[in-house]
Amino acid sequence: MILYRYLTGVDDDAFCHRITALLNRGWLLYGQPTLTYDAEQKRVVCGQAITKDVPDREYDPSMDLSTF
Repeated sequence: MILYRYLTGVDDDAFCHRITALLNRGWLLYGQPTLTYDAEQKRVVCGQAITKDVPDREYDPSMDLSTF
């Protein structure tokens, strides 16, 4: 099964650490990151899609993808 997640957050060190931790757990970047500017909060928000191949498992919509 291939899992997909799209992560968003303020473009800061914490977001980069979050992505780095997932890469080190076997997730792979999928496509380019996206950036947008939140004018009200005066900050850049980033989004990054990631995927992970989990062999010998079947997808179930009730899965908590954050546990993989």
